[in-house]
Amino acid sequence: MTALRDVAVVGAGAAGLHAAESLRRAGYDGRLTLIGAEDEPPYDRPPLSKHLLGGEWQPDRLALRGPQALEELRLDLRLGVPAERLDRRERTVRLADGHRVRCDAVIVATGVRPRRLPGADGPVPGAHVLRTLGDALALREELRAGTRLLVVGGGLLGAEAAATAVGLGAEVTWLASAAVPQAAVLGTETAALLAGLHREHGVRIHRGTAAALLRRHGRAAGVRLTDGSELAADTVLMAIGSEPATEWLADSGVPLDDGVVCDAYCAAGPGVWAAGDAASWPDPSTGRHHRLEQRTNATEQAVHAARNLLAGPDGVRQAYQPVPYLWTDQYGLRVQAFGRPGDADRFEVVDGSLADHRFAAVCGRDGLVTGAVGIASARALRHLRAQVAAHSAWPSEAS
Repeated sequence: MTALRDVAVVGAGAAGLHAAESLRRAGYDGRLTLIGAEDEPPYDRPPLSKHLLGGEWQPDRLALRGPQALEELRLDLRLGVPAERLDRRERTVRLADGHRVRCDAVIVATGVRPRRLPGADGPVPGAHVLRTLGDALALREELRAGTRLLVVGGGLLGAEAAATAVGLGAEVTWLASAAVPQAAVLGTETAALLAGLHREHGVRIHRGTAAALLRRHGRAAGVRLTDGSELAADTVLMAIGSEPATEWLADSGVPLDDGVVCDAYCAAGPGVWAAGDAASWPDPSTGRHHRLEQRTNATEQAVHAARNLLAGPDGVRQAYQPVPYLWTDQYGLRVQAFGRPGDADRFEVVDGSLADHRFAAVCGRDGLVTGAVGIASARALRHLRAQVAAHSAWPSEAS
């Protein structure tokens, strides 16, 4: 630890902030630079598609830490200046404003950027993505009673935005390529329950795949589908996934393959670590590299990366072996999931019932418990989490 004089954390979201906090709590007393591409101090992203988009919250409620807490971290805080290049030989990070930040070690926490449809390159009025505070505020300005919103993408982000928008009185069409939106994440049974709720609230679910954004008079006017048909809209939200924001590492020698390729300890090479949405590390059960774009993972992985960085190559390091956890809020229901229920081919309710919108279910594949999902059944879910973590044999004790 004493050999480190300068540490840079690149990315000022949840992962970056928790990495910085973990370094200080573990005793690192050197220079600590936190670099963020956005102008805002670290804020929480999950409320963007719900509380902020719906107008229940204002931006100040999203702040992860207040000014005093940030000051106590003694950060060299560089906001609104994206990183452009990592020079490992010179041990510097070059910023977009031309400055260079010295770093004996760096933690990459730059997250992801949203994908866009063909035809949506550059600013297009009426065409939106939803990743940043500015994105959410811009979309919120357009959502009102009677607005025809087309949500493209059948994942959690699209689902939450659709639920929020229809609550504001917008006419919402939700375009998804899967037969049951959200099934790849939550499993078919839970996703079907939520799809039914969307329909009950007036969301029109259309199955298909968008090929390109339609534009009329310079403004988004809907999308063209791969089958040649068109869906018209006043406003289009592209929630079609994301890609790691790692282009600034292209010439650095840091291994990249759908993210920063790390070992089990979150290390990507001498002096380089990664955490959060941009980190790719080996799954302890399969050995295959993977990323997790989940809020809880951003926090937990950042803590591991910081501690392992300070332990050094000869210290006691801990492999990162999380139990994936996510939640989503739709129509007043909080759905929680552990593991990977979307990959399961077996599903069994062990508490409550889907019909009552209060249940906990165990999910399995290849004779093992691989996930758990539920609504308003916290105690049963906690028990199932332990089985997911242990890769218990199916059937589980709870079933």
